[in-house]
Amino acid sequence: MKKLALLLFSALLLTAYSDLPGWAETPADEGTGNYFDDSVITAKVKSAILNDSDLKVSDISVKTSKGVVRLRGYVTSQVKVNEAIKDSIGVAGVKSVKNELQIKNQSHENATKPSPAQSGY
Repeated sequence: MKKLALLLFSALLLTAYSDLPGWAETPADEGTGNYFDDSVITAKVKSAILNDSDLKVSDISVKTSKGVVRLRGYVTSQVKVNEAIKDSIGVAGVKSVKNELQIKNQSHENATKPSPAQSGY
């Protein structure tokens, strides 16, 4: 009987502490599953870009949040922007791709930012 009372008391304490502001679960903390899934998606997108001989993975940064992939960096043409987006969309778990790639000629000074029509595939 004492064990049951101790167990119930412990459960009551945990419930009370979970209502405190520091213990509240936020949407970003819904669980480690989202973070793990996003890191797996990021790795797979980087791999897909790396396996594309026309793209330089070192010039493209990949971040993922809740299945939305963000591509940043520099490529040399709109064709390469499209290839990076296509490679990213082909990865399982990707919900959408946010294009923040910039087109450069031979130096970063000549980079152009994507137009709104190019973003948000």
